[in-house]
Amino acid sequence: MNLNQTDYCYWFSCPERSVSSALNVLLYMSTAAVVLLTVCGNLLIIISVCHFTQLHTPTNMLILSLAVSDCLIGVFVIPTALIWMIESCWIFTALYRVCFTFISCFLSTTSIFNVALIAVDRYFALSKPFLYNKTVSLSAMCITVVSVWIVLFIYNIALQYFNGTFGSLVTCPGYNFFIWSLVDLVLTFVFPLAVIVILYGQVFFIAKKHATGIRELNSQTSTQTSKNMSNSMKSERKAAKVLGILVSVFLACLLPYFVYCVLGNVIEMEEKSFQKVLMLVYFNSTINPVIYALFYPWFRRSSMQSHLPSHLIPSHCLYYIYSVFLVS
Repeated sequence: MNLNQTDYCYWFSCPERSVSSALNVLLYMSTAAVVLLTVCGNLLIIISVCHFTQLHTPTNMLILSLAVSDCLIGVFVIPTALIWMIESCWIFTALYRVCFTFISCFLSTTSIFNVALIAVDRYFALSKPFLYNKTVSLSAMCITVVSVWIVLFIYNIALQYFNGTFGSLVTCPGYNFFIWSLVDLVLTFVFPLAVIVILYGQVFFIAKKHATGIRELNSQTSTQTSKNMSNSMKSERKAAKVLGILVSVFLACLLPYFVYCVLGNVIEMEEKSFQKVLMLVYFNSTINPVIYALFYPWFRRSSMQSHLPSHLIPSHCLYYIYSVFLVS
């Protein structure tokens, strides 16, 4: 990025600040609250999936992988990033800066790809349910998850190497070469976003088609036609809302950072601006457990589906399971 290195890097000392001690305490208490929310929210998912055997499904392995990456961000990345913002300078060592840059990029990229993999999984499960049940096993999904982590680990090592992170201990956090910023933009934002938008759009239209067929069937066989149609239509609206939330949160958290990375190589940017857009990326890990688990009690519904055949589940529940990307 086109940043003034002399003004931007404070490796050996921090300038004097005129921040009151009370404000400083409040800022650090807020930091602790954010870290606890991120870690505890994702730990709840990790413990639930690991403890309850009915949640040991291929889809929930992806959600577990997402929760693990987000939890690690809450432990290793968010505290350092918030301290960096509060102190207005880098108070840690240059070696720690290298570790922080690599860990933050690796875990953030892993979290993004986990979200994209969940979209792929839900599309495959809904568009080809019989083939999905036949080919996608728990062990196969675990192998896929481990492979993704390994590939992204190697990718981030290569990215940081060619970006000069490992070769120089005076390179600032957030400093990127233009060509690698574009490569990273395409591979870790444009590609996952295209996958999420396209496949979730397909999921919605397929589920809507299924729901329409179920409504027509119920209108011929059920005496509570109006109630069933009302439930189904309500589920459709909720599914559309879910899709909107998923894509909007993804865009809101990641788009500013990647736009900043590209523009930062052309025009001069402020350090504070970079820190703010970077924190949006990390806050996505705080929001993810709310979206994928707490906002929708997926562990209860996945349990229900694991014990009941699909033809015994009410139509609006079946559609809701499809539309909010739960286990199928």
